[in-house]
Order: sequence, then C-alpha cells, then structure tokens
Amino acid sequence: MFEKIIPASIVTLLSSFQQCFSRNSYNNFVILTIGWITCQGRHSISRVIQAAGDLARVKHHSTFYRFLSRAEWTADSLGEVIFQLVKERLPFEVTVAVDDTLCQKNGPHIFGAGMHFDTSRSTYGRGTKKGSKKFFAFGHNWVVLSLWVPLPWNSARGLALPILFRIYRNKKRCPSDQYRKRTELAAELVNLFATWLPADRPLHVVGDGEYACETLVRDLPKWIFFTGPIVMNAAVYAKPEKYAGKGCPRKRGKRLLSPKQLIAKRSVPWQKMTLTIYGQEVTILTKTQRCMWYGTAGTRWGQMVVTRDPAGRLKDRAFFSTKAEATVEEVLIQFSRRWEIEVTFRNTKQVVGLQDPQNGWWRRKSGRAKQKKAGPNPRGIRGQKAVLHTMAVALASYNLIVIWYFCHGDHKTDTARVQSEAPWYQHKTNPSFNDMVAAIRRDIWTSRFSANPVFNRVCNKISDLLPHWLLAA
Repeated sequence: MFEKIIPASIVTLLSSFQQCFSRNSYNNFVILTIGWITCQGRHSISRVIQAAGDLARVKHHSTFYRFLSRAEWTADSLGEVIFQLVKERLPFEVTVAVDDTLCQKNGPHIFGAGMHFDTSRSTYGRGTKKGSKKFFAFGHNWVVLSLWVPLPWNSARGLALPILFRIYRNKKRCPSDQYRKRTELAAELVNLFATWLPADRPLHVVGDGEYACETLVRDLPKWIFFTGPIVMNAAVYAKPEKYAGKGCPRKRGKRLLSPKQLIAKRSVPWQKMTLTIYGQEVTILTKTQRCMWYGTAGTRWGQMVVTRDPAGRLKDRAFFSTKAEATVEEVLIQFSRRWEIEVTFRNTKQVVGLQDPQNGWWRRKSGRAKQKKAGPNPRGIRGQKAVLHTMAVALASYNLIVIWYFCHGDHKTDTARVQSEAPWYQHKTNPSFNDMVAAIRRDIWTSRFSANPVFNRVCNKISDLLPHWLLAA
C-alpha cells in the first residue's frame, strides 16, 4: 500500500511495528507517523493529517482521531520495538536516563493536565538567592526513560531515544488511589526496561538530583547501577566491622567525610585529570572516596566523586555511583550522558512539536456550564487514551527519524551541505537533529515526486531545490 509513496527504507523500519497493531490501526499509525515527520510548523493533529497528503485522503479524518482515542494498543509496545531496532548498536553496558519534562497545554478540559513547576523559567534552586523566583505552568508533566545510543560516526557521543514514559498527575487532580510520585513512576519504567535486557547485560541508570533518591535507587538489583548527584552534606558511611556478638549485626560502619568535608580537607589532595565529556575535552580537579550512601542507596557500596573547576567558573559538585569499582572517568562520563535527555526534550518540543497537539478533550453536556476543573474524563477513557497515544506517536516519530538516519543518512554530505549553505557554520563537524529531519523529509518528498510520472524528468532538480522549498514552507 505504501511502497509507491513512502521510501522503502522507511517502510522497512515501520514494518517492525506491525506486531503492535491490527492491520487497520497499523495503516493509521504509518500515515500519522509520516505526517508527523513531514509536518512543518505547529504539529496539531489536523495539520499532521494534512501533511500526510495523499496517504490520509483515502480515509475520513475522524478515523485518525478514533485511532488515538479508542484503538486498543499500548505505548510500551512501541518502546520495546524501538529498543529491538537499536539493540545491536548499544555498548555491552546499557545506559538509560530518567527525567521529567513539562508540555504546556491550554484549556481546563484536557485529561491529566494541571499546574506544574516550570524549571525552564524559574530561577529557584539555581544558586541565585537574590531575586529567586518560582514559575508554574499548566499542562502535562511526563516522566520519560530514554536510551543512550552512540553515534555511528562518533562512538564517544550519543543521542537519547525516549522509549518509555508515564504521565504524572498532581494530588489535586488525581484520585488518591491512583496518585504516584514521579520517582515511583521512574522506578516502574526502569524495572520494565530491565525485563527487555538479556540476563548478562548490565544496566546503568543516570538521573538528576530528584531521582537520586531512596525510592528509585535503594531497591535496584545488583546488576543495575545508578549514577547521580549527591548533596554536599550527605551522610556517608564505611562498611561495618565484623560482628561476633548476639543480636542483629550493624548495617553501616563509622561515618565518613561528607562531600563538603572532603572538599575542605587539605590532607586529601586534588587529582588533576583531562577527559572528554559533553563533546569536548575538559580539565578538572577531583577527589574520591568509597562509601555507602545509606539514606539513598542503603548498604550498597559505591564511589563518591567531588569535582572542582580549575578556572573557578563552575561551582564544586559531587556525584555518587553504586558501581563501586568504577573509575572517576567512568563516573563522570556516565553522568554526562544524562544531558542528552535534555537535548531530546528540546528537539521533541521545538522540532517535532511534542507539546502542540491539544488532543484529549471531552465535551461537556449542553446547558449551563458548571465550575471548570482541570483533568476530568467523564466519557470512559477516551481522553486518557488520546493523550497517551498522541505522546506515543510523537516520540515514535522522533525515534524513527534518528534510527533512519543512523541506517541511511550520510553525515559527511549533510555536514558539507550546511557548511556551503550557511558559511557561519564552518566549525560544524557533526549533523544536528535538524539535519536528520531535513534528510528524511527530502527522501520522503523525493519519493512522492518519483511516484508521479509528470515529475520523472525533473526529479533530480526538484531534489536539489527541496531544502529551500522546505525552509520557505
């Protein structure tokens, strides 16, 4: 059905998702995914359907809304397929990052929406005591687990593929028996992902300060490691001495230096080292101490690392890893991979339009309007399904763009094209996500023109002009 209009390279990837849908639902998924990738500007569902072009015209537009609000399929199954597609590209020790992001929405009648702390606008908690402000925004708060995948052309760097997610609902707008903390949702995602891994593959979880907590870290199996920041006044302990008396033996030994005390202790010298993190070579000073962070990781023995910027531009920081045998370089490189999920949030929102759809509404009964409350869902679970399924299709489109480019993209040609068209990017050495989107859109539009015999003779010229047309769209 799709081979004549969609490039074979994309059809092959999309065919991996057939097991997740019925035949009709799979066709709807393919059409929406192609529309999502080719859509320019705001990614509302109606615009995505329009961007699908001739693929979507064979069906009534309400079919796609019903696919999102009523069809029987799960978002987790899409995440498992994406993991299987990239499994062979992963290092032996798999790395995942957990974090949450806010997608702003409008209107009181959209499922799961509420007021949430907006970290991107707030200055609270960033070390600025004077003028520190908190901002809140209305929308969806998503807890996301992303898989770190190395770049084919530079294994030291990678991208984060968001493969699992859960919606967080605050206490005011959620039934008490359904409320779960963000850290509990993150633990659920980690445990689910761990079931997909072979028994011999270790898993490394990285997270920021919110997820370096007892809820997520303490109950992790021994083959799942965690790396994250540790508070400067954290209570850390040595291993307990051997106990030969009666009663329950001690679980922790004497108290050791906290990160703040370790930094201030002059008898422990700073070690200078140079390593590549965040895509560039940096020189830092470090101190280390093996200990147990009992309040968070329980009796698990780990590695604590404190860092200092020799230039004095950055504040001292401290990190803890439950992988006790890890070197300082391994701890810092693992934690630096957490930043890729922030890049993913930026790309999914600004390029793929993650927070644009307003899908998940319900219509109140005719008559006088009652007091508006955010997040109700009086007609079955249509609104809830629409919100979850829309998020799944958006993230699947993002993942497909990256996977397709890893398999069929030409990073050297795309980098050279950018350098020639934008001379202010002569320092560019790697393609960005925008370059990946441009490449797959060129492939899709070239296939559409090739399917029309009118354009056969000028297809190559059209392919050359497509980037400029897409910029003007």
